[in-house]
Amino acid sequence: MPFTVVRMNLVAPHEPPETLSARYRAAVEMAAYADAHGVDTVQTEEHHGTGNGWLPSPFAFAGAVFGATSRIAVTVSAIIGPLYDPLRLAEDIAVLDLLSGGRLVTVAGIGYRPEEYEQAGVEWGRRGKLQDLLLETLLKAWTGEPFTYEGRTVRVTPRPFTQPHPMLLVGGSSKAAARRAARLGLPFFPSAHLPDLEAYYREQLALHGTEGWTMMPAEKTPLLHLSEDPDRAWALYGEHFLHEARMYASWQSKDIRSAVRSTATTVAELRAEGVYRIMTPDECAALGAESLVLHPLCGGMPLEEGWRSLRLFTDDVLPRLHG
Repeated sequence: MPFTVVRMNLVAPHEPPETLSARYRAAVEMAAYADAHGVDTVQTEEHHGTGNGWLPSPFAFAGAVFGATSRIAVTVSAIIGPLYDPLRLAEDIAVLDLLSGGRLVTVAGIGYRPEEYEQAGVEWGRRGKLQDLLLETLLKAWTGEPFTYEGRTVRVTPRPFTQPHPMLLVGGSSKAAARRAARLGLPFFPSAHLPDLEAYYREQLALHGTEGWTMMPAEKTPLLHLSEDPDRAWALYGEHFLHEARMYASWQSKDIRSAVRSTATTVAELRAEGVYRIMTPDECAALGAESLVLHPLCGGMPLEEGWRSLRLFTDDVLPRLHG
């Protein structure tokens, strides 16, 4: 049985606030529908100042999803850790963990866009040290006990629901990220299929005498959209996928490795590449992947088409997988 994901990043180029509001509300309704039909997690993410509405506030969105659901998890993959105040983040995650009964999963990365650091007034060159401070502070804060933070005694309450602490993974594609996760005894979330880096993480666990595990994307992790007529869907909606793919690719340096990196410059190239796939329910059910990531509102997809894709996934594909 594959792990099932509905991805929501609320990208919507050129959409005015009144229709963007409808998109946000539809995303929460879709999460509730996915919850009722057995999807494992809603995945969301964080970017700032993008010009196309890429979600900048994943925890606010997660709270709305938790208020509308009872079972499904929300995976924030990933926050840009150094941009957060550690004490406030500890409080926010604790509250969401309590509200959801332990359904929040947070992946903490350091990002790859210097302009996001500049906008936040955070020094790009200090991102590694700031990430260390963030993770160390979260783990201390969630004990509910007083501790020393930047020379003063502080205490974070309430304690979260999940013990010893809410699900927290360290994300990244570098050895530094793997070392950081191992040193703190936290699970590691590589940003792509990187077996060598996973092996390095395990070496570091042994070196530090800690325990951990890896949640690593499969070698191919396509973003899916379902349609009874893929040719027609590519013709009508391919530009939505291409918009997201091109913007995401524009942020990637040669050193950044991502499971969903695209080099396509046209819809035809994108379709041939296979990073984004439009497929029939039969094709999806036969895919045989470790995980299925549905992206129903990709790149400003019309809401009615997003709903069609989601319903085909939940009503036609999932019953066969649960079989």
